[in-house]
Amino acid sequence: MKHIYKYLAFGLIIAFLIPVTSLTFAGNKDRSGQAGASELLINPWTRSSGWGSANMAKVKGLEAMWGNVAGVAFTTKTQVIFSHTQWLKGTGTTINAFGVSQRLGETGVLGISVMSMGFGEIEVTTTDSPDGGLGVYKPSLMNIAVSYSKAFSNSIYGGILIKVISETISDVSAVGFAIDGGIQYVTGENEQIAFGISLKNWGPKMKFSGDGLSLRAFIPGQETQFTLEQRSDAFEIPAQLNIGAAYDFLFPKEMRLTLAGNFTSNSFTKDQISLGLEFAFKNIVMLRGGYTYENGMWDGINTSEKTNVSSGISAGISVAVPLNKEKGSYIGIDYSFRETVAFNNNHSFGIIFNF
Repeated sequence: MKHIYKYLAFGLIIAFLIPVTSLTFAGNKDRSGQAGASELLINPWTRSSGWGSANMAKVKGLEAMWGNVAGVAFTTKTQVIFSHTQWLKGTGTTINAFGVSQRLGETGVLGISVMSMGFGEIEVTTTDSPDGGLGVYKPSLMNIAVSYSKAFSNSIYGGILIKVISETISDVSAVGFAIDGGIQYVTGENEQIAFGISLKNWGPKMKFSGDGLSLRAFIPGQETQFTLEQRSDAFEIPAQLNIGAAYDFLFPKEMRLTLAGNFTSNSFTKDQISLGLEFAFKNIVMLRGGYTYENGMWDGINTSEKTNVSSGISAGISVAVPLNKEKGSYIGIDYSFRETVAFNNNHSFGIIFNF
């Protein structure tokens, strides 16, 4: 029976990936650059980004708040994660993420996360002072999310998430909100087979406002200055659909090899397929790697055909130090690498406390 489950799961994953491959040619590259709040598409967490977010069908714990909120329901009691990302290394852009998930009762889990993206200090320039010297400003992007996930049975898990989106500079800002929803289905004799689907970033348009959009000017024929306010056009946020599958190959001495695949449908960029593998020894040492493909990325060195920042190879490693085996508590240290089409790739470092 074990062999039947194994081959059936492997066949389902392949059967799932073949038709999805053809869908990658139906991306929305013509809408690239037309959406705002693109930071919503960045995975700030270290473990799941280490294999290209291919594990959206099986992501568990707090990290599931980004990919498939249903997975937060697997939190055993309390989980806390800190993560730091050097985004497009060489640009000075950093991402810091913090989150807490807490079990409520037997089946429900509440999650809270904060993601902050900084770009360092930028010189203020004007038409009269193009070389700066007028001071600096610090753009910042921040997303605050609250989720609730629940185990509806031993096989079906679901969740919903509400996030507040904030984008600011010194005198211009935009605030919006979005909703995520996800479902995971786990089956098999040892819960080895997993399927998942999630819809992310569904919400209304956003719009910038503030004193930075106004200026003082003289109207011809008048001696008094007037304040002229420029109107900012509203913009959409980048909705995303994820469909994934995963299978665990279990070996003696508590070793596990997980094969996972995920199809990502983007509203404003090309669709992507991610394939990944994770090897775990007693859940103490975990090695993972993945590859993310989008149509046209192999067309020579023409990077204009690539509409997503992250594509290609990803890799990661985790080391977990058990604190109490009976309760499953541990402290873990994580690292992940993501290949990018420009600059010196992305590097993430994280620490996780599971109580």
